Amino acid sequence: MNAYRSLFVARFSLLLQYRAAALAGIGTQFFWGLLKVMVLEAFFQQSTTAQPITLQETLGYIWLGQAFLFAIVPWSGDREIQELIRSGAVGYDLLRPTDLYNFWLTRALAMRTAPIVLRALPLLILTMVLFPQIGLTEWALAPPPSVASLGAFLLAFMGAILLSAALTMLLTVSMMWTLSGEGLNQMAPTLVTILSGMIVPLPLFPDWFKPILAILPFSGLLDKPFRLFTGNLPPEALLNVLLHQTVWIVVLIGLGRFLVSRGVNRLIIQGG
Repeated sequence: MNAYRSLFVARFSLLLQYRAAALAGIGTQFFWGLLKVMVLEAFFQQSTTAQPITLQETLGYIWLGQAFLFAIVPWSGDREIQELIRSGAVGYDLLRPTDLYNFWLTRALAMRTAPIVLRALPLLILTMVLFPQIGLTEWALAPPPSVASLGAFLLAFMGAILLSAALTMLLTVSMMWTLSGEGLNQMAPTLVTILSGMIVPLPLFPDWFKPILAILPFSGLLDKPFRLFTGNLPPEALLNVLLHQTVWIVVLIGLGRFLVSRGVNRLIIQGG
């Protein structure tokens, strides 16, 4: 465990150095967040039927999505590991006295958590604290309705990080089975952003599609944790949320370990 802990700390510290990229990302995420807020506010104002989620809950959903965009959305696999696989330098990782999957999963966890410090916290402070101070209360991120809701969100968010890391590993390992790995890495972000609720909150999807969305793993990334935060889901729903996340984490990690094991057995490194 000490080896994995050291790897996580080292990787996390390295990712914290990209401050300029994080600052640019904050500006971009804030801009798109404002656009989404204005579009969905117009939708609610023109809607003549009751919606399964309130405007205030939707705004919270949007700002949380923008804040944690790079933390829990697996945009791609670990590019450095994929390059090692492509070049054959992955042989060095095979010689380490650690489990290969756990070693890569630890890197994925660091990749998913570092953006919380660089990107999420500034956006949360801006939308939750500063917006009310400058007269934009109606667009602000409202705090959770209760301490229980906050606690439920934090637990579900930890599950979302693990789930995202497991999905990231599948994208990383895909390099063992393809020539470039770019196809899956380019398709996955579009699929995840739509089915997780990043584009449109899942409660606003058609009723016939909601049961499918609830079963898929992507709702455990954003939708369910964010709805716990805003109060759209009561704290009592936490057990079902954690159960859903746990099942998919186990399935995805099991699949990832299988693919790594098979991939290593068929891996050919030129030169020996």
